Amino acid sequence: MIKYIGSKRALLGHVTGAVAGLLPDRGRVCDLFSGTARVGHALKRQGFEVWSNDHNAYAHTLATAYVQADRDRWLAPAEAVLAELREVRPQAGWFTQAFCEDARYFHPDNGARIDAMRERIETLSLEPELKAVALVSLMEAADRVDSTAGVQMAYMKRWAPRALKPLELRLPDILPSVGAPCRATRGDAIEMAAEVEADLVYLDPPYNQHSYLANYHVWESLVLWDRPETYGVANKRIDVKTRKSAFNSRPGIGPALRAVIERVRAPNLIVSFNDEGYLSRADLVEMLSARGHVQVVEIAHPRYVGARIGIHNPKGEKVGQVGRLRNVEHLFVVTDRPVALPAAA
Repeated sequence: MIKYIGSKRALLGHVTGAVAGLLPDRGRVCDLFSGTARVGHALKRQGFEVWSNDHNAYAHTLATAYVQADRDRWLAPAEAVLAELREVRPQAGWFTQAFCEDARYFHPDNGARIDAMRERIETLSLEPELKAVALVSLMEAADRVDSTAGVQMAYMKRWAPRALKPLELRLPDILPSVGAPCRATRGDAIEMAAEVEADLVYLDPPYNQHSYLANYHVWESLVLWDRPETYGVANKRIDVKTRKSAFNSRPGIGPALRAVIERVRAPNLIVSFNDEGYLSRADLVEMLSARGHVQVVEIAHPRYVGARIGIHNPKGEKVGQVGRLRNVEHLFVVTDRPVALPAAA
């Protein structure tokens, strides 16, 4: 899966272990801020019926492939589509100009491959789940040859060694059906919360000023393929300026998260929140206590790679050191009674 500052890769066992402890007989789990869909993918693999939601198009595409799509239905068609895309002749276009020349996220040779493959995907009139699998394959292939420190706010002054390798499509790890339909939706979490009925809701909201749309605007443009107006050295989509989230605002996050918590209909909640966030542990406990008994698990882990290698300007030049190298992630587990939480799965 793509590099992602909000990824729960290092915490996945803690999250899935807590979910399995609360729902030993499985059931429906809703992830309202799905991001890379890593959590939903892991839960589907364990046999849960999963509903993943996110308001960004690239995240919805990831969830459509990793949560909603059925491997038995789409494996053969996906392999055929990827085989066709591998034979497409590179042709530089808008993507190459925007992200390889005006900005330097990818080598122009790979930019031309991305342009041509993405154009072909658009002309194939694929069914939504098959299109999502093809787009995720292309997104992940591009991620493996990028020249960034992990976010698309800056790029390296010199090409990263991986950026000089040719882009290579691989089939995403799509999973077979769990016997009940899994879902991927695209919507605002506050609006979607009122529609949720599940055995457990998992919430991993943005927690500070860092916007996922701003950090991963290239993926949004790759998926939407709308050739937007861009701005700044990072060549971000112009709508990064207007598509704001209350969760990226210090005064906005509290009311927004409280609204989500109050609206969802589920007997169990798990909330993941970082100690770099705008809300404190005490804030979250107070907010969640109205829903039931709150238990808190603390998990220390290294900060994302971009932070660990230092602070860089938009030209990729190192201009400072970070203040700390480790974070603490809090898992707030809310139930109607105390439960014994298992060790990480």
